[in-house]
Amino acid sequence: MRTPLFDRRDFLKAAGASFVAALAPAAQARTAEADALFASAYQNRGGGFGVAILTEQGKIVHSVDLPDRGHDITFDPVSRRSVVFARQPGTFAVVFDHTNKAEPVTIPSVAGRHFFGHGVFSPDGKLLYATENDFDNSEGMIGIYDATDAFRRIGEFPTHGVGPHELLLCPDGKTLAIANGGIETHPDFGAAKLNIPTMKPSLVFVDRETGDLVESHELPPALHKLSIRHMDFDRDGTLWFGCQHEGPATERPALVGRARMGERFELVDLPETALIGLRNYVGSVAANPAAGTVAISSPQGNSLVVLDAVTGAVASVRDLTEVCGIAPDSAGFLASTGTGEIVPPEGSAHSDPHYVWDNHMLRIEG
Repeated sequence: MRTPLFDRRDFLKAAGASFVAALAPAAQARTAEADALFASAYQNRGGGFGVAILTEQGKIVHSVDLPDRGHDITFDPVSRRSVVFARQPGTFAVVFDHTNKAEPVTIPSVAGRHFFGHGVFSPDGKLLYATENDFDNSEGMIGIYDATDAFRRIGEFPTHGVGPHELLLCPDGKTLAIANGGIETHPDFGAAKLNIPTMKPSLVFVDRETGDLVESHELPPALHKLSIRHMDFDRDGTLWFGCQHEGPATERPALVGRARMGERFELVDLPETALIGLRNYVGSVAANPAAGTVAISSPQGNSLVVLDAVTGAVASVRDLTEVCGIAPDSAGFLASTGTGEIVPPEGSAHSDPHYVWDNHMLRIEG
């Protein structure tokens, strides 16, 4: 699942004294006081890029420079390492250690491939899976990397679709859920979308050990411009997904859905007011297992919508400028914005003029 939760005392115990010893005194104090730690990519006001470990108060514990803009982050609780992926069409991923003891490791994309911004570890931490683009053949791929051998690329298998974005490890530990956005791109054309009239998004479940397709779900033909992009599992194992509509801005298709292998695949009806606020764009999806809720964010609509994970009803709507990164925090969600704010579920936002937070936030401890 995307947001593993850990007790703070267990985290510090597992990390060992080296975690605290490796940090500067101020960072040590912030870590000791924090109830949770989070990770997010950022751009600083000087034009540089990086990834930061921060507290729920928005205080930076540790940061790592990146060669270009980062996107999402995945965490391995076994090795206690994270990987941040370049924003598509990106050619690097960076492995980093939260203790700042080990030097970051850069994973370059191989010839004929680029990263799509997301990845996930196997349950034992030995393998890393990443969404990639076989751009010459317009085919989505999952690259497989050996985390025990300097993240050497050891294979790949198809995503059974075009333009894969987020992938998650299903609760069974054996199956990958993959959001095929359906949009064809090629590095020669940057981030240009080359097949909007014929795009065909899908949500697929694939056996991570064999690469075999387990299930594939497509939207009705009338919704073929509804790109499936981001996902998270709720506490009952239901997969929630968010979409970005590539059709006319005057249309108001459903933007959120849920699925369970062998059981259902459906879009959720949201009130018109909520859909208008999202402006046809879901930038991130996060579940809060403790609260039984799911949050969706829209930087285009400056909107954070929280849903009841059982009924799908809207629990709350919050206006936040350029909000996108979201992660569970206590009974609510911590959010980050493109204006440099870290926004807690309650209380005042923390703003740092030096940082512009990127699209995603990962809770790595709680």
